Amino acid sequence: MSQHYQSAGVNLQAGYEVVSRIKSHVKSTQRVGSMGGIGSFGGMFDLSKLNIKEPILVSGTDGVGTKLKIAFGMDRHDTVGIDAVAMCANDVLAQGAEPLIFLDYVAIGHNIPAKVEAIVAGVAEGCRQAGCALVGGETAEMPGMYENGEYDIAGYTTGVVEKSKLIDASNVQVGDVLVGIASTGVHSNGFSLVRKVLSDNSLDLNAHFDVLGNQSLGETLLTPTRIYVRQVLEVIRSCNVHGVAHITGGGFDENIPRILQPGQGFSIQEGTWQILPIFRLLEQYGHIPHREMFNIFNMGIGMVLAMPRSDAEQAIAILAKWGDKASVIGEVVAGDNEIRTL
Repeated sequence: MSQHYQSAGVNLQAGYEVVSRIKSHVKSTQRVGSMGGIGSFGGMFDLSKLNIKEPILVSGTDGVGTKLKIAFGMDRHDTVGIDAVAMCANDVLAQGAEPLIFLDYVAIGHNIPAKVEAIVAGVAEGCRQAGCALVGGETAEMPGMYENGEYDIAGYTTGVVEKSKLIDASNVQVGDVLVGIASTGVHSNGFSLVRKVLSDNSLDLNAHFDVLGNQSLGETLLTPTRIYVRQVLEVIRSCNVHGVAHITGGGFDENIPRILQPGQGFSIQEGTWQILPIFRLLEQYGHIPHREMFNIFNMGIGMVLAMPRSDAEQAIAILAKWGDKASVIGEVVAGDNEIRTL
């Protein structure tokens, strides 16, 4: 062990312990095409194992943002890894791609092996849900960069889709319905505003509100982002899906227009899905105009699929089989990215 490095705040032994702790979590994510294990300089995947004639690779990277501050406040670290996977996997899914591999990056002020293991265990759980292999990553001990007990996490994924089945905006048509799939909560966007609402109103993360049921406020906010990969891929295989929008930062206003063509807009029929109680609470305590909420949060809808009305019933039935609530929440209309709420 390097005594000089340790005197600078870096504990190499703790790093070795982390690798030992996470090996079983990493192994649990192996899938068809997985190669090797952790310890190599690069993660590998054998694309030839997949029966794809014209493979298009789709990649995405993202983090969890200031939702981590809620995890710090609750001293709970086993869910943010799921969020990191979800934010990346749901993004590549929007092009119809199946996530194949995932890599994570954890930066921490001082390496606490049990805490890092909890984070990576969450990443592994997210990978299992998404069906992708955790093929590598990095844990960086960076004394002086982070407050005591704090860290950051980011992730990267690559997925694949047959070229002929790539989903983009080119097939979306006026008259397509928008099938909204329920979110599990705030997911991983808008937490700078969430934290401001909490601070302005001196709300305790351990506080309980009747509308939130048995969970505390902090537990509700830490609910992991829903990973939609397996169920939406089944819908894509079975139905004529024209477009997929992952409802992340910017809510409805910024994300649904990303799947529209020039001259197209969309209308939303409020009341066709449940706006989760956490959003009502944030709106109330934050004094946020109701319409503005749709430009910030997912409002209870984590993903939107554009398709012909004739396919909607089958899509909703498939999603229900996976335990997802879904409904027709609107449609594509003529207009220049015009948003109409009814």
